[in-house]
Amino acid sequence: MKKAQLDLRNEPVGSLLWKMSLPSITAMLVMAFYNFIDVFWLSRLGPQTIAAVTIAFPIQMLFGGFGVGTGVGAGSFAARMFGSGETDRASRTAGQILFLSFFISALVIVPGLIFHDSILRLFGATDEILPLSREYFIVYLFTTPFLIFMISAGNLFRAEGNPNYSMYALTTAAVLGALLDPFLIFGWGPFPELGIRGAAWSAGISQFATCVLSLRLFMKPTSSYRIRREHLAPDLPVIRAIYRVGVPSMVMNFVISIVLTFYNHTLGGYGPAAVATLGIIFRVQGLIIWVLVGIGHGVMPLVGFNFGARLYPRLIETVHVAVKYAGILTIASCAFLQVFADPLIRIFTKDPEVIAVAVPALRIFALSLPFAGANFTWISMFNGLGKGVVSMSLLVMRDVVLLIPLLLLLSMQFGLTGVWAAQPMANACLFLGAWYLTRREFRSFPAAAPAPAADK
Repeated sequence: MKKAQLDLRNEPVGSLLWKMSLPSITAMLVMAFYNFIDVFWLSRLGPQTIAAVTIAFPIQMLFGGFGVGTGVGAGSFAARMFGSGETDRASRTAGQILFLSFFISALVIVPGLIFHDSILRLFGATDEILPLSREYFIVYLFTTPFLIFMISAGNLFRAEGNPNYSMYALTTAAVLGALLDPFLIFGWGPFPELGIRGAAWSAGISQFATCVLSLRLFMKPTSSYRIRREHLAPDLPVIRAIYRVGVPSMVMNFVISIVLTFYNHTLGGYGPAAVATLGIIFRVQGLIIWVLVGIGHGVMPLVGFNFGARLYPRLIETVHVAVKYAGILTIASCAFLQVFADPLIRIFTKDPEVIAVAVPALRIFALSLPFAGANFTWISMFNGLGKGVVSMSLLVMRDVVLLIPLLLLLSMQFGLTGVWAAQPMANACLFLGAWYLTRREFRSFPAAAPAPAADK
């Protein structure tokens, strides 16, 4: 590692986790702020517009899943290669993500252009929402290669001990997107008035700019990656290593997409206000969830490095500290949302029907946060260990085995209240399962290890 990078082997765990997580947390918060701005401007076009974007959200999760799977797999593999001193294989991994980003996108864009209406109806679009959803979706399709590369590159920066690079890239995307949004949506100045399409165009332009910046950062002399032209050609052994971890992470995003589709179909029966509520809740809770994602981004490369270097006590300490940080954040956030749900919702909408639905919905949804902190950390640990199947199994248990049945059952029994209550109940069950598997994993290490501290 270069001097400009962090010492993953010797620096104290608490400060190292903070340094690894803070850039990602900063970038995630900026991205969450961009999502705030996006919905703030779109809400000026009416609840139907927010509902239309919400319908497209599970499709975005589906496409983003390719980036998450590629990035998590590549980052985990590269971190283990750096930990074991195999720098050339780490560099080859970085070259593969450029090829994979465009290859996967080609497989997505063509059917999306041909079957867009059928796809949107499958994901919950009603006759009232379909025209707006179509406008947004067709433009968004062409941003796919930039989205995949942007997500993947961030994981590789963290794997080499350069989390600031990931922060710079994601912050560029968020700030540029937030600045472009009102100009392209409303046609300010010399820009055309594109309405909902303007939000998709601003996302695409900002993601392209981020990809250009990421490529420049990979080429810096201080980078541990030494990408050569031959690294860009398909390398099946490296690709298999990436997706050995990455496919489960990809499947996790796909499962989330399926869950969101069930939400869209369930809420569609209650009208656009209920669908719009889901979109608003995601943006509000996104502030906390993105911080947890940032902590997880800090945990993964540290776990991968320590596992590759056989520093098992240091690995366990990293997980304990991360659970503590995440727990403090989520418990405080849950309390905050119980008190301030009403004014937060009014930032996004003045529609009395949406406010009446969204305020109690946010309070119920927030009850899942105290469980989410530890859940994110433990799942990130398994990804860092290269055990993506375990992470996938936990998410499938929550979303397929628990959340979808609870969503359908509780909505029939308790209406909208039941729809919102399904999430915290499923997260509580995931907490128990993840705690048990983490405890078992720690005990499997050569050195004796304590159980994971759920309340440390």
